[in-house]
Amino acid sequence: MFHLSVPWWELVLRSVIIYVALLLLLRMTGKRQTGQLAPFDLVLLLLLSNAVQNSMNAGDNSLIGGVISAVTLIALNFAVGGLVFKSKHVENWVEGKPQVLIHDGKLVAEIMRESLLTQHELNSALRREGCCTVGEVSLAILEMNGSISVIKRKDNAQPHFDGEMPKLDEQSQ
Repeated sequence: MFHLSVPWWELVLRSVIIYVALLLLLRMTGKRQTGQLAPFDLVLLLLLSNAVQNSMNAGDNSLIGGVISAVTLIALNFAVGGLVFKSKHVENWVEGKPQVLIHDGKLVAEIMRESLLTQHELNSALRREGCCTVGEVSLAILEMNGSISVIKRKDNAQPHFDGEMPKLDEQSQ
């Protein structure tokens, strides 16, 4: 239970490598809040934890080995959080930058594709803010945490909702 089968420093090094590798991989998967995870995203996260376990602990199932790995991961997470707080460059690299999805009623389709954001997700965010069409939006921003901020145009009157699901303007698609 307390006997390590590999040196303590190897557990630390393996934990650092796995943490950095997962951070890079997850950063490349796009922006979604934990509460917005699609079922396939959640399955991926669950399987990732199982997939990297043996590479992180080198087959060491001791109590001390688990504590060393856990302390290393928590320390790394704390260090990355501190670096993100202190450095705008690190923040942009780790968390990304906000991206404009809609500007003056015009959809920026390229950002939608790059962000892997579906039309349904965008429409849902617009409806939450009381907008039925892209034309009603002055600015919509995909935030770093995956949420979508919507600012309505001031010159638009509220449209009547007739019970059907709103569709995006043809010009904006």
